[in-house]
Order: sequence, then C-alpha cells, then structure tokens
Amino acid sequence: SAAAAIYARFLALLPSAADGAVSPAAVLALAAADLRAIGVSGRKAAYLHDLAARFAAGDLSESSVAAMGEDALLAQLTRVKGIGEWTVHMFMIFSLHRPDVLPSGDLGVRKGVQELYKLKALPKPEEMAALCERWRPYRSVGAWYMWRLLESKGAAAKKAKKGNASS
Repeated sequence: SAAAAIYARFLALLPSAADGAVSPAAVLALAAADLRAIGVSGRKAAYLHDLAARFAAGDLSESSVAAMGEDALLAQLTRVKGIGEWTVHMFMIFSLHRPDVLPSGDLGVRKGVQELYKLKALPKPEEMAALCERWRPYRSVGAWYMWRLLESKGAAAKKAKKGNASS
C-alpha cells in the first residue's frame, strides 16, 4: 500500500530506525522538505513534528501512553495537531490492542450497526454507546465485525450484480 511505502521511506531517512525504533529527536531533525520528498504532505509533516516534540518534551512516553485509560489517552493525543478522536480509537484498537474501544464516529461501524439492528436511520455517534453497550468488554471486536459485515454485504452485492450482468 501507499502508506507502507511511505513508512518504509520514512524509516530509511532515520539513522536510529535500523532496529525499528524511531526517536523523537531523529524525527525533529528531519526537515519538512525531507518528509515531503518521501510522500508526506506538509501538513502531516507538521503533525509528525508536533507529536515528536511532545515525546521529546516528556509530555508523552511509550509507557505513559500504554498505561493511560481511554479518556486520558483521548485527551492527551487529541492535543497533538492532526490527531482526532477517530485516529486515537484506531490507535487503541490496532496498535495498543485494546479490546473494549468503540469507534462511535466511524462511518463503517455506524453503518454496520444500522444494518445489524435494522435501523431506519444511520445512528448518530452519540447514540452508539447505548446501542453497543451489550458488546462490552469487547467493543473493539464488535467494531471489527461491523466492518466485516459491510465488506460481506458489499461483496454479495458485487456478486449479484455480476451474476445479473452475465444473464
């Protein structure tokens, strides 16, 4: 994927990345032009620098991030330019492997909940907590199933359309 290629080029720019570790100082030493040259937008380069600066200053650390609860992590990480609630939820699910995260603003999860519960309208993010309460303590798994539900529905629709086209 494009993201994997950019990440590989990013690691190649960093002298400390040979073992996979990326230091905040190494990221801060990169010019925005260096990052743009590997496919990172100017805005995202500024976001990377802001995140690295917060780690360098000690506001964030690997251990503090791993130890924070969902609310604290949301509060801390959304202070970083370019990081919103959706990004923090995805980070908690896919990087921290937290089992009970509900990405209530994720459109795919919301559409999956609409399909699963046969709702007439797409549920609002603020309605998602009540609708998905029964999934606790595995709401991350529930979100994953909502994404798969939409994938399977899309695949079935493509198969049906293909079948109709050849008839």
